[in-house]
Amino acid sequence: MKNVCKFFRSSLGKKYVMAVTGTVLVLFVIGHMVGNLQIFLPPEAINRYAHFLQSAVELLWPVRLIMLTTIGLHIWSATTLWTENKAARPIGYYGNPTPLAASLASRTMLMGGLIVAAFVVYHLLHYTVKLEAVNGATVRFADLKTPEGLPDVYAIIIAGFSVWYVSLFYVVGVGALCLHLSHGVQAMFQSLGFKNHVYGPCLNQAAKALAVALFLGYASIPTSVAVFGHGKAYLQEVVQKAAATKATAGEVKH
Repeated sequence: MKNVCKFFRSSLGKKYVMAVTGTVLVLFVIGHMVGNLQIFLPPEAINRYAHFLQSAVELLWPVRLIMLTTIGLHIWSATTLWTENKAARPIGYYGNPTPLAASLASRTMLMGGLIVAAFVVYHLLHYTVKLEAVNGATVRFADLKTPEGLPDVYAIIIAGFSVWYVSLFYVVGVGALCLHLSHGVQAMFQSLGFKNHVYGPCLNQAAKALAVALFLGYASIPTSVAVFGHGKAYLQEVVQKAAATKATAGEVKH
């Protein structure tokens, strides 16, 4: 046990923690995108998917706790390694030259990670907590219901992305996320010992291709809504039904 603790306190152990937690987070990002892309199917598809997740409490909360722990460990290992590296070289090279082999993604990993963390917090407040102060939409998310009285997730997503600056922020946010991943996945392969001089370049290209695919997948959703009006006709129908229901309820009270 003592040797295990000593290993995870070492730089190698922290890199291993960051690689393993990074792997879990990448798999989550891929799965989350696949689920969100159901927005391009009929509304029933993503509503059924969302309602299944919300109703499976015995699955939902363990996953949330695992993801929270994973994010915490990832941030801890990244910041600790960065602090140790800075302490090892408190004075940089003269003129702070950019390393020849360093990409933009590799040079901005810590700052990019902090930006991604802020983006994730906003995303949770926007679509999970449904905080009215951040959604920017002209319609309340709580009013968007399916005929069964459940939250209409399809309409909520469309309403959220109908606000142009919210959609723009999401595109910028997923851009920062994918830039972070383009180098993070490469480093993950390196830390887990999967890279060598033979197929290392292929893994680097695969990491970049994955980052591009994730960006296109995630960015396609706000872009299709804000620019091309995807789903807005359906949203208008739901809003009209909600208004009619409220008017009827008001008449009954009187």
